[in-house]
Amino acid sequence: MKYPNAIKKTTNKIIDYANRGMNLESDLNLTNTYYLENNIAVIYKKPTPIKIVKVSFDNKKNSTIKEAYFKRPSTTDYNGLYKGKYIDFEAKEVRGKSFPLSNINVHQIEHIKKVLAHGGICFLIVRFTLLNRTYLFKGEDLIEFINNGKRKSIPLTLFDEKGYLIKEAFMPRLNYIDIIDIVYLGGKV
Repeated sequence: MKYPNAIKKTTNKIIDYANRGMNLESDLNLTNTYYLENNIAVIYKKPTPIKIVKVSFDNKKNSTIKEAYFKRPSTTDYNGLYKGKYIDFEAKEVRGKSFPLSNINVHQIEHIKKVLAHGGICFLIVRFTLLNRTYLFKGEDLIEFINNGKRKSIPLTLFDEKGYLIKEAFMPRLNYIDIIDIVYLGGKV
């Protein structure tokens, strides 16, 4: 029962950022496995380069990394080949209605510029979790937005205007290859 004069119990909500982006990453990994198994594309998640400093060996079969650090800044999340073209992209999830540019590091932006300069296909895949929408946003449009320097975040309206909504399905989970066909390789809508 809820009594009118009862003391209300307050709880502090703990915000956990540890697995932020893991749902999108899982969907992309499933999609890329589907592409690989069906001989459509060869796209892999890049490992994060780390240097292990301290390891604890509990027994011969169990060992635990106690201390490690990043060897060098990582570039983007995924890369590979599709129809003879180099593909490189970063995947991000956001909760709001804009994409903060602070979610992309300077070295990642430089990497995107270099891939584009060498004729590669480079883009972002951004999921707006509260809206349940996932977009492909071209690297060229990202660089143009950054160079204009007017805002610190890309509004959802720009994703609607210049981005490409990725359809979700059972398999492939996020069929971004269809968008690459249309946008970069001259395929039909």
